[in-house]
Amino acid sequence: MKKTLLLTIVAAACALVACERLSPRQARDLERAKATLDSVYTYYGVADRCLLRENYPFNAGYKAGYLASEDKAQPNPYSYLWPFSGTLSAVNTIVEADAPYRKVLDGRVLPGLAEYLDTTREPAAYASYINTAPASDRFYDDNVWLGIDFCDIYEATGDRKYLAQAEMIWKFIESGMDDVLGGGIYWCEQQKHSKNTCSNAPGTVYAMKLYAATGDEHYLEQARTLYRWTKEHLLDTGDGLYFDNVALDGNIGRAKFAYNSGQMVQAGALLYKATGDESYLKDAQRTAEACYGRFFEEFTPGDGEAFRIIRKGNVWFSAVMVRGLVELYAIDGNPAYVDAVQRSLDYAWEHARDEHGLFETDFTGAEKQAEKWLLTQGAMAEMYGRMAGVELEPK
Repeated sequence: MKKTLLLTIVAAACALVACERLSPRQARDLERAKATLDSVYTYYGVADRCLLRENYPFNAGYKAGYLASEDKAQPNPYSYLWPFSGTLSAVNTIVEADAPYRKVLDGRVLPGLAEYLDTTREPAAYASYINTAPASDRFYDDNVWLGIDFCDIYEATGDRKYLAQAEMIWKFIESGMDDVLGGGIYWCEQQKHSKNTCSNAPGTVYAMKLYAATGDEHYLEQARTLYRWTKEHLLDTGDGLYFDNVALDGNIGRAKFAYNSGQMVQAGALLYKATGDESYLKDAQRTAEACYGRFFEEFTPGDGEAFRIIRKGNVWFSAVMVRGLVELYAIDGNPAYVDAVQRSLDYAWEHARDEHGLFETDFTGAEKQAEKWLLTQGAMAEMYGRMAGVELEPK
């Protein structure tokens, strides 16, 4: 009993010290991240389970439109892996600033995530739906995002059990690489029809984080190889942004999404930090500038001056872009992009939330949604948590 009380006191003291290290703006963002996750667990939670619904209000007939196999996009009572994983990323950003919040990570998020782990197929990996249901597709990009998260948890806590998970997942990612198209990672294990930026750009980030955690040069070489492959095959040299995918017949899927280019910003920043090669930094800066031009837009609120706000769309794509912008800011100190992120988040908090504390996809608040996606809410929590770790002004 005395030991438990002592641990509680120590944890509270650590939390107080952490809060004292934050500026008022950072502390506010941290509290907003927590409040958003509180709303997630209130409105998407499932009684007596650590799983979540995919939408609020719950729609029993909802079919996910983002899967590889349409016949498997059947109505399900729980979220698919991708939206669920957004809560892991969000919780991680909070743990980095507030260590006692790890109780949510270990007590709620990771037990839920474990229900997606598929050990019946080798290498083991996380499937797109829970393991008590019929076998579902396994996506390389889904697993890359999780691997990055486990690396981040390890960096924040030093607990090697998280690093072990990250290294386990990497074995699955390596199984998705071959020499078709000269290299690269596929998108889906069961549908090997394309190699996508969303697998390869974050795959580079993931490899760099494993390199930082282990010092193993193999990961650095994998990162360099994936970065080079992605740049050679999917970069639009005209504007510095990245196309979505290349099919096995060489046809380019020319859509451009914030997360794809944002991950190449982060990849370039991490490679520059590790190698000192200025070409990586120049790549990152060029793509970041292009992201600022494409995925933000000029906005004038009714009671204030114009600023650039995150453009309406897939909010999680924007959150992953922000990872790259924050990584670059830590190197070059250019505040333009992170300032725009902060202003976007501040405005969204006041104008784009409903009565439940759930966010719209339009940060201006002009467009409302009757049904709100879990991944949007996790992405908002992540962005607030991530910005809580960014110093934009003197404390």
